Amino acid sequence: MKCPFCNCEEDKVVDSRAAFDGRSVRRRRECLSCSKRYTTYEYVEKVSLSVVKNDGKREEFDRQKLFKGIALACNKRPIPEEKINSLVSEIEEELQNFSKGEVTSQRIGELVMDRLKALDEVAYVRFASVYRKFKDKNEFLEELRGLLD
Repeated sequence: MKCPFCNCEEDKVVDSRAAFDGRSVRRRRECLSCSKRYTTYEYVEKVSLSVVKNDGKREEFDRQKLFKGIALACNKRPIPEEKINSLVSEIEEELQNFSKGEVTSQRIGELVMDRLKALDEVAYVRFASVYRKFKDKNEFLEELRGLLD
């Protein structure tokens, strides 16, 4: 790490603590040459994630798009925004950990439905109705019957 004041590469860490909800480490450093102090942050580098759409096209994973889809399904339900953010983080982390840089939109949809089913059945049905593109009321009723079992 180069000192931002004198460009010396020798320093010592004088304080280290978790930052940003444990997603990074904040380090207070002191330059061994000029004795000035500065702060650095360390983050885990996330691998770029591509989403393979149903038509075969690829696009960059968009956390905000995932959040909007889940939030829409949870509209007017007793689910706080923090819980939706937590759900999005869980899904994103699972995708990062178990995919090799590419994931299908179907996989994302299945992960969302699994979590919504456990969280709120109404939100689950709302999301499933859009995701599965029910053709008629009978398909919709079948999904509801599955929840009753």
